[in-house]
Amino acid sequence: MRPRRLLLLLIVVVLSFSSVSGIVKGQATCFDIGNFTANSTFQTELDSLLDSIATTTSTTINYGLFNVSTSPEINTDAIESIGYCCGDQDGDACRACLNVSAYQIRQQCPLRKKAAIFEENCTLKYSNGSLYGVWDTSLTPYMLWNPANASNWDTFATALKQLLDDLRGQASSGGPVRKYASGTGSVELNTLFATVQCSPDLSDQQCSDCLVQLTGMLQSGQVSGKVGARLLWPSCQLRYETYRFFDPTISLPSPPLPPATAVIPPTSTPPDEEDDDVVMVESLQFNLDIISEATDNFSNAKKLGQGGFGSVYLGKLPNGQQIAVKRLSRNSGQGQIEFKNEVVLLARLQHRNLVRLLGFCLEGNERVLVYEFVPNSSLDQFIFDQLKRARLDWDSRYKIITGIARGLLYLHEDSRLRIIHRDLKASNILLDADMNPKVSDFGMARLFELDQTQADTNRIVGTYGYMAPEYVLHGHFSVKSDVFSFGVLMLEIVSGRKNLDSHSHFGGDPEILISHVWRSWREGKIGNILDPSVTSGYSPDILRCIHIGLLCVQENEASRPTMASVIVMLNSHSVSLPIPTQPAFSTSMIYTSDISTSVYGTSTASHGNTSGDRTGAGRGSNSVNEISITMPYPR
Repeated sequence: MRPRRLLLLLIVVVLSFSSVSGIVKGQATCFDIGNFTANSTFQTELDSLLDSIATTTSTTINYGLFNVSTSPEINTDAIESIGYCCGDQDGDACRACLNVSAYQIRQQCPLRKKAAIFEENCTLKYSNGSLYGVWDTSLTPYMLWNPANASNWDTFATALKQLLDDLRGQASSGGPVRKYASGTGSVELNTLFATVQCSPDLSDQQCSDCLVQLTGMLQSGQVSGKVGARLLWPSCQLRYETYRFFDPTISLPSPPLPPATAVIPPTSTPPDEEDDDVVMVESLQFNLDIISEATDNFSNAKKLGQGGFGSVYLGKLPNGQQIAVKRLSRNSGQGQIEFKNEVVLLARLQHRNLVRLLGFCLEGNERVLVYEFVPNSSLDQFIFDQLKRARLDWDSRYKIITGIARGLLYLHEDSRLRIIHRDLKASNILLDADMNPKVSDFGMARLFELDQTQADTNRIVGTYGYMAPEYVLHGHFSVKSDVFSFGVLMLEIVSGRKNLDSHSHFGGDPEILISHVWRSWREGKIGNILDPSVTSGYSPDILRCIHIGLLCVQENEASRPTMASVIVMLNSHSVSLPIPTQPAFSTSMIYTSDISTSVYGTSTASHGNTSGDRTGAGRGSNSVNEISITMPYPR
């Protein structure tokens, strides 16, 4: 497709946006400078180059920059790629975004020797010629805008230009790794929010000139007079709104000077993954003496909880860092499998919404996992607690929902592995000091090949109430099984009620939550769904989350959205939602259970008392084929 035709198509897409001027999802530009032959050396080198995003050890990607090139053979083209991320994205989020872009750019621009793609939080480009330090003006910038007009554009434009000029000076002097600036201004009764950014390889002057040209384009054309707009060039971009759209809390350290450009040999082959695992796992091994000292020799005073796989302790390393130590039971043959599984998986998975494995210990009969300590414990201790749930206003709940979604998307699509969690539930969502969610407990997780869509098992593991029907009944599991669990969890967060809770009676009749939500949604009785402690009213986000949750728990797995689609639906009110079908399972499913506790993936039956639970959170637990039935303990 030629650039002008592509631009017309993009404008048509833009016109479909109702009020959001910033949503960008995989918009590619395919340059008309020539094609390469399928399965040629060029394609092999390009694939190797783009695949290296997931495996590069360059520290610059942690600061939002990816720059790599191939070393050409005689009579072949060199290929260079540059990727950069929005300044409020950390290294994990940047890598994830660039991974998505690397896949999309090959799908949308097959066989093209030069292409660029814009994702919501990153830009990626490659070419058979030099890219580094080149300001490309060959294409008209891609534009999005808010349809609302400023009441007084002249006054608005003057204040906006002043803000953008100030930010331009900050961004252009940002150095060779990150050229980004964000800030606020004011006009009349409005607060202006804006970001500007350049591809970091540009010189200071090139960056400044590029942003000057973009700023000038705001005075004419479709974006003139609008209260929000976003302009994107492969070499620079800007955005402004009358609401905050960037994260001002991200504070990354000053980036180092970039190392020499990485080079991918044309005939290189990926290292043996098993050898990589051995090296990585060995580097994470703790000495048992250090762990014993950190936990006061695994004293009861340090115990956070215990269960079938062992106990969890609070510890402190010699450097003062707090840790959570999971000590697996010595007589649990099943725990050996989960131990190896978690070490290999978590050592290779890094994301802000996944709990971080710091290391492990394997000495004699001792098997210990060492995690980052997450101070606010698990989500279930808030949403199912009559007092603590009031601490979670709607903004906090929405942040938790979107964070969990991002963590699952990373597991399903953005990491170099494809992971099915298989035990997503409220007790396996940990909350950090800022109430950011972290998906935990990968003992039940399964690794998929990247092109694998479904698998079967005779060993059903997980938690009733969160498990998809195809998994419970037939042992089939896939990414859509996790989507079902996410849908249940989403509805629990909105309602503050457990999906399976024999103590809960809606309208006088025992009924599981998803059936209650479905019936209330069909009857337009949204007030019957929302947690009474949420006092913000029935905002569009709440209604949308209920709708998305019902889409995720549909009985037909093919009808459920992917997590990538869920992220789009959560972030864009311009995306229309399909009508959900009736959710899985009947309303007559009532469960009874004993009482248990679960912290960092452990659970213990205490048969009605919580004497061994130092966290004060009790949960019911029965197991059938290693399936736990969980519900909140009445306080």
